[in-house]
Amino acid sequence: MAAAHRPSGTSARPTRRTVLRRGAAVAGGAAAAAVSACAGPGDGVDADGRVRIEVWHGQTDTGRAAMEDLTAVFNRTHPRIRVDLGGGVLADAMLQKITAALASGSFPDIAYVFGSDLASVARSPSVVDLTSTFHSGPVPWKDFWAPARDAVTLNGRVRAAPALIDSLAVVCNKKLFRDAGLPLPRPGWSWDDFTRTAAALTDRRHGVFGTGWPGVGDEDTVWRLWPMIWDLGGDVVTPDGRRVGFEDTGLRALRTVEALVRTRSVYVDAKTGSEQMYRLFLSGRMGMAVTGPWQLPDIRQAKVDYHVVPLPSYSGRPITISGPDTWTVFDNGAARVEAARTFVTWLSRPAQDVRWDIQAGSLPMSRSTQALPRWQEQEDSVPGLHVFTKTLESARVRPVHPAYPQISQSLGQAITAVLLGRSSPAEALRDCVEEAGAALLIPR
Repeated sequence: MAAAHRPSGTSARPTRRTVLRRGAAVAGGAAAAAVSACAGPGDGVDADGRVRIEVWHGQTDTGRAAMEDLTAVFNRTHPRIRVDLGGGVLADAMLQKITAALASGSFPDIAYVFGSDLASVARSPSVVDLTSTFHSGPVPWKDFWAPARDAVTLNGRVRAAPALIDSLAVVCNKKLFRDAGLPLPRPGWSWDDFTRTAAALTDRRHGVFGTGWPGVGDEDTVWRLWPMIWDLGGDVVTPDGRRVGFEDTGLRALRTVEALVRTRSVYVDAKTGSEQMYRLFLSGRMGMAVTGPWQLPDIRQAKVDYHVVPLPSYSGRPITISGPDTWTVFDNGAARVEAARTFVTWLSRPAQDVRWDIQAGSLPMSRSTQALPRWQEQEDSVPGLHVFTKTLESARVRPVHPAYPQISQSLGQAITAVLLGRSSPAEALRDCVEEAGAALLIPR
């Protein structure tokens, strides 16, 4: 919640910190349009027998360069297939473009779709089922991290290929900890420890905040709360799918947010993208940032002396959230589908995955990639990166559920109301549960 997750010029893909906010605004219309989709035109086979497929990659800057490099290698080593990169749109806007393409019947063979959007897109009959492809593919299905598998599975079927994986942890400014006379946090710390530490780090006279929280109400606001709810035993939706699963646990999580507000130790970023919040951290005026591995290049470039620690918890058990994104395959005829299957499985193999991870700034998709010497060298060269990789063992993902965007929107409003002091946790959660519960009653 990155795929809703860098300043201009360093982003490996569209501002990865916003990757997990996707879905709340447009998924309802997307689903309706997608259901009416029809197959795309042409069989894609050139006169010389080569199959040509189009990929809407959604990347910018280094992410785009990484995809161009990988595609060039694939085209050289697979002479019967030609992959063309295009789309002309960043991943943030992919849902709208795919929705329109499905409605018109002219869509690509592969598109980079945020995990939070997959449930809406996969309602189209033009989305290819990849269950057999990955259950019997060159990379053993269970070798992928559980969050990568869960993010592409809908009703027991694999509806897309894992494209990218990340996780949340806490990055600490070591200088501010020293100045405040505080020890650096260790794994196993609690949310009470976090709130007390944030208060102790705060020095409003010098414009220093203990931590920050996005306050727009979008997915960037929401996904930080899910690990807290899961840790308390709650869930996004109850097992029967009829009610939200955080009526009680959500209240305790929101009270933790309220504790940060009460001590005035949290900077609430009211602008989409959380740019201001991260700028404060990079300038040495924020003690702790809850963020992902995509932020490490900026932190190192800013020469911040930093320390990475797993998220706090209530139970003492490790838990975090991951926001995987997907390569979703569309049916433009048997020849093109087979070529698309070949390309996405090739991308998922460790030799290609490690190149993508290092160049595009994500984490290894599988344990096999993690074990490669090249990835181990990357972890050795980037302090704290191993912490993010380790957290994948305890990471969970938001459900691939068509009502998730509405649930997220309601919870985002509740969190923002608490952050801005407009509502108490109990009032905000009551309104959230009522609105989200109504969304779950809509037939889909």
